[in-house]
Amino acid sequence: MPSIQSTIAQELGLTAAQVATVIELIDEGNTIPFIARYRKEATGGIDDVALRELDDRLAYLRTLEARKADVLKAIEEQGKLTDDLRSKIEAATVMQRVEDLYKPYKKKRATRASKARDAGLEPLALLLIAQATTHGDPRALAAPYAKADSAYDTPEAVLQGARDIVAEALADDAEHVAALRTLTRRQAVIEVAAVDANEKTVYDTYYGSSEQLARIPNHRILAINRGEKEGKLKVHVRTDADAAVALLERRVIRRPSIFADELKAAVADSYKRLIAPSLEREQRAELTERAQTDAIRVFAKNTESLLSQRPVRGARVIALDPGYRTGCKVAVLDEYGKLLDYTTVYPTPPRSDVAGTQRTLAGYVRTYGANVIVIGNGTGSRETEEVVADLIARTDTPLSYTIVNEAGASVYSASQLASEEYPDLDVTTRGAMSLGRRLQDPLAELVKIPPQSIGVGQYQHDLNQAALERALTGVVENVVNRVGVDLNTASASLLGYVSGISAPVAKNIVAYREEHGAFTDRRQLKKVPKLGAKAYLNCAGFLRIAGGKNPLDATSVHPESYPAASEVLRRAGVEPEALTRGGVPDIAKRLGDVGALAAELGVGAPTLRDIVAELEKPGRDPRDDAPEVVFSRSVRDFDDLEAGMELTGTVRNVVDFGAFVDIGVKQDGLVHISKLADRFVKHPSEVVSVGDTVTVWVTGVDKDRGKISLSMVKAKA
Repeated sequence: MPSIQSTIAQELGLTAAQVATVIELIDEGNTIPFIARYRKEATGGIDDVALRELDDRLAYLRTLEARKADVLKAIEEQGKLTDDLRSKIEAATVMQRVEDLYKPYKKKRATRASKARDAGLEPLALLLIAQATTHGDPRALAAPYAKADSAYDTPEAVLQGARDIVAEALADDAEHVAALRTLTRRQAVIEVAAVDANEKTVYDTYYGSSEQLARIPNHRILAINRGEKEGKLKVHVRTDADAAVALLERRVIRRPSIFADELKAAVADSYKRLIAPSLEREQRAELTERAQTDAIRVFAKNTESLLSQRPVRGARVIALDPGYRTGCKVAVLDEYGKLLDYTTVYPTPPRSDVAGTQRTLAGYVRTYGANVIVIGNGTGSRETEEVVADLIARTDTPLSYTIVNEAGASVYSASQLASEEYPDLDVTTRGAMSLGRRLQDPLAELVKIPPQSIGVGQYQHDLNQAALERALTGVVENVVNRVGVDLNTASASLLGYVSGISAPVAKNIVAYREEHGAFTDRRQLKKVPKLGAKAYLNCAGFLRIAGGKNPLDATSVHPESYPAASEVLRRAGVEPEALTRGGVPDIAKRLGDVGALAAELGVGAPTLRDIVAELEKPGRDPRDDAPEVVFSRSVRDFDDLEAGMELTGTVRNVVDFGAFVDIGVKQDGLVHISKLADRFVKHPSEVVSVGDTVTVWVTGVDKDRGKISLSMVKAKA
């Protein structure tokens, strides 16, 4: 039987030694970001995404092994564990197989079969299954089992009881069920009908639809599930029952016998009453799991792209959170996100105070030197954008604006975290501040919001919330640790995603900083309450200290590698202070053969290459490679859009069937998957990511429904 290590190695295309090493590192309490960044020699350079996949698979296989042990013990205690059954259970590679094999030995509620057994009809049922009796009358053989004053008082009732026992035995047989499961997966269709065919709903397109189980797209599964949950759709998995029964008959009926008709009846009953409903539930669950897994994968990728967006450094921001009746909340932030001023203006109906709004904003521009206006994309966004664009058109100052997705802003502004950070501000002002800071540093601000609330997924409320949270938390951790965190400015929310740091320890770091002043040395982390040696090992390399005692503390070089890094600097003829002046761009040339130097210093070559790269550009932010934010100085009107128009936009969301692009009007346009490229695209994520700046062409405008169709493929002249 393959070991867990060899199974994972084969599945993920790794060596058994790599997998064994990673498992050992995980079991020692090392985090995925730490292993990915600082244990490359041991793992062979496996990245954080693959490591998380390995970790998830490890957890599943260990759970599987534990379940096998429980099942074996339970069957053995019943005295029914044979060598053959043990071998089958131990060889199982999925949980479903284990449960199928265990099914006959589980305690059941009272069933038709159990009642027949209690009435002493099992010997007759065994005669049916054995198919050895070729002469006689089934009714005559059943007659001795009949008992007056019972449910089995006639030969016909006795035979029915025997058939019930046979039907349940067939339904409990793992091999029969496996064969029928394969048939179902291959042939079944999912049929959808309206609960009320006359009712117009968003699910109209699914009324009367039928699609093969194996081919239905994942997003359609989730849509159908939601329609069913809302009571608008009826959904069934249909398999050719005749073909299924025929298959089961071929497996069960091996020879002629006087019980052939009884056995055929039992086979048909077993499939239609017991097996088919079970397989339908199972297939629906499998479809849902498949769709949810894919949706979570897309959600995670979108979240990673959103968090990896380029910060807009040096932006002095006026952030606007639009609204109608309660007005538009305004927050003015300096380039570091500090709140300078705030108020409420009323550019939208019912007040429509355009002149007053523009005076207020112009005053903030003059007083605080604001150079960017950020507008949330919620209620009143369109009208507010027009007022801002008009102001910019009539001013000579270098002022521009952009729209930001305000998904989750209200979640943050009303949270306990926001109350702790800004106890003297109301929730609406906190929301406006959050919008402005999303532009200045998307990562630092968005980590304050539950990842599933930031608006870059699909059907997120219909997904397995535990699996979604686990996947998105992993993504946030990957991005935070890839970027690195300033130890002296980071919030507890951001610190809580750093490798090895729990939420309570993150709060302890902030408390220590407030009590003792700014950190000047990474080693001071060891004085933080509850931050032990293992946590320090995991987190130290991801926490930066600018202007500290040791210039290496401002880099991603781990403290355990400081001796090697110092020797590299010495051999390159560079003082450590050079790191504070932007690094040593030519250090690789000065050193020559890095591989030979690594061997000489007793350091792994991957680690030394990382050290050299960091010394070239200390504290480099990988987000600087992301597309720049698209700013505007004028607004586009929905009515101005025409087919063929070429526009520049920003990808706001990526889903299974395409990408939604912000082109400067209130509604995002949809680029269908078929219009993303002039080639076959399996999934939109192959072509675009959230935050990408793209060129699109308008292919259709539906003003009645407020829908815009776009293409990233220019029409041929």
